[in-house]
Amino acid sequence: MDSIAHADEGAIRIPVVPVGRPPGPARSGVGVLDRSVALLELLADGPRSLRWLSDRSGLPRPTAHRLLVALEAHGLVTRDGTGAFRLGPRLAELAFRADPTLDLATLADPVLARLHDATGESVQLYVRSGDKRLCIAARDSGTGLRDSVPVGALLPLAAGSGGKVLLAWSADAGRFDAVSASELAAIRERGWAATVAEREQGLASVSAPVLRPEGTVAAAVCVSGPVSRLGQAPGRRLSAAVVGAAGELAAELAAGSQRVTRAAPG
Repeated sequence: MDSIAHADEGAIRIPVVPVGRPPGPARSGVGVLDRSVALLELLADGPRSLRWLSDRSGLPRPTAHRLLVALEAHGLVTRDGTGAFRLGPRLAELAFRADPTLDLATLADPVLARLHDATGESVQLYVRSGDKRLCIAARDSGTGLRDSVPVGALLPLAAGSGGKVLLAWSADAGRFDAVSASELAAIRERGWAATVAEREQGLASVSAPVLRPEGTVAAAVCVSGPVSRLGQAPGRRLSAAVVGAAGELAAELAAGSQRVTRAAPG
């Protein structure tokens, strides 16, 4: 499923580290920076409480709180309705500027709006980011159910239809043992993926690839919603609409590339 409101069965468990030392091998020697980045890394899998972040980072709670509030002031961290900390929108903005391909989110906005109106469900656009997928655009169903994903969220590749679509057209899919080669082959043949209660109980999703002219995958268009509405076979209801939206976005992407090529000097 495509929601990060709560940790799911696929969430990565991060071991407790010694007090004051950020998790992971990357340390710059600038203590406040390393600790701040460590907190951001811990938020990559979804909202977390101050207590959880303090325990997992090894930082005293007052120190963790001070750093999180500072990150919040810069828009790098925000809080959800329960007061839990989560990654902030500024991170997505910086990512868009660092990688021009993420301008795809702007191109996708009208396509996603039409898909949202047609289905009445939450819609997302994912691109691959290392061994995860990054949500670069989203529209919430507005139902109050936990089926929405915020822009900037990092989710697994091997769980949920959006991740599996990105994997199905990836050259290194064999590294991900959680998804069989036969399942990915079936997704490529069908042209879309559907999952039910895979990342989170009670949620279903359907995704399709946005393919570049040369056949590589640029992004995955996803529709997600409660199983109570979408049923145990959500593809029957949604696959045509999702595949159509992905195809429309692929055409827009190809047209944009042609315009850039024609405009290039020489």
